Amino acid sequence: MVEPQADYPLARLTTVRAGGAAEHFARAGSGRELRGLLEWARERDLDVHVLGSGSNLLVADAGVRGLVIKLERDLARIEPDGAGLCVGGGARLPAVAARAAALGLAGIEFGVNIPGTVGGAVRMNANAYDGALADVLDWVEIVTVEGVTRRRPGELGFAYRSSALAASEIVARARFTLAPAAPEAVRATLAALRERRHEAQPKGIKTFGSTFKNPPGHSAWELLLAAGVSDLAVGDARFSPQHANFVENAGGATTSEIIELMAAARERVRVRFGISLEPEVALLGEVRFPW
Repeated sequence: MVEPQADYPLARLTTVRAGGAAEHFARAGSGRELRGLLEWARERDLDVHVLGSGSNLLVADAGVRGLVIKLERDLARIEPDGAGLCVGGGARLPAVAARAAALGLAGIEFGVNIPGTVGGAVRMNANAYDGALADVLDWVEIVTVEGVTRRRPGELGFAYRSSALAASEIVARARFTLAPAAPEAVRATLAALRERRHEAQPKGIKTFGSTFKNPPGHSAWELLLAAGVSDLAVGDARFSPQHANFVENAGGATTSEIIELMAAARERVRVRFGISLEPEVALLGEVRFPW
């Protein structure tokens, strides 16, 4: 069995580069290794968490108690499967979109602009640029300490940016049903989507992506911009000058500073527009939003 490491720093595994260490950390490269780690955690009565690409995540400054697992190797593999792809939960969505294009399969091009893993995308019901994961998802394999089950999209409780998956349920594999297409046409779509993202969103900075969800009938970005959050900063945490819904770690920002900044921005929007924004970023460890 894979032997977990103690006191493993997690900040470097997140895109915003903030947060503390995992009490225990391990990488699972196969279903057998994953089940072994889950059994190891159960024997010690430890909570289990899965860390994907760390692109939509804030880790508590005090760290994370329990076992944190990262999926790789077999559990991040991308394989053709008829008119679709069978992929590991640890596979990154941009890589899935690129592999589909190379194989002449269309339908998951939007994934090129979602810098997360398949498991995280399923848990968060990811969508972007008029594409949605639920539209192409055939099934997912869920691993818990009790065993493996397969579920269809209708059994996942999908809602806006969320699902009904419990923290103890790990997305180990998924299958996407796609449509045959000319590889050059799919590649052209990927290139266009990448260009749209580069024009609209900041790059080359430490960030976790979108900070707040879009409330019904509104754009979080427009509300934040109109509320004047561009002058807000807490320590090294600030809002990106290019995109008002992106928080940037301009140096050594802590998670507590980032959350304090989010709270100040949220209050400005609430006072001016009467709208209470909800966070899109997920939390890991003993940390909470003050509202």
